[in-house]
Amino acid sequence: MTILSIDHVQLAMPAGEEDKARVFFIGLLGFQEIPKPAELAKRGGVWFESGKVQLHLGVEADFRPARKAHPAFIVDDLDALISKVQSAGFETDATQPPLDGYKRAHIFDPFGNRIELMQKIK
Repeated sequence: MTILSIDHVQLAMPAGEEDKARVFFIGLLGFQEIPKPAELAKRGGVWFESGKVQLHLGVEADFRPARKAHPAFIVDDLDALISKVQSAGFETDATQPPLDGYKRAHIFDPFGNRIELMQKIK
């Protein structure tokens, strides 16, 4: 048996905050919303996609943000994306040291979840 790829990454979010998620993930990070199956849509949350990357935000009743665990997304212009996120008033940490040929930074979604952004150093 071999694991072949990742289907999606899931982050938690509080109930009823789907519009905040859309503003952040669509408006700032450039994801597109994809429909949830009808049975799962009843639970709340929202799903996004960018290229081959799928991100699912699921409602968690006793929500606490993931401040350590995180997805890491490869981006093509880290500085521009960090500037855009900062200009929108969201928390960022661009002090991360390079790692294996990448410059990187952490951003935090509207719910406080940490997301790492990485750009290949040329």
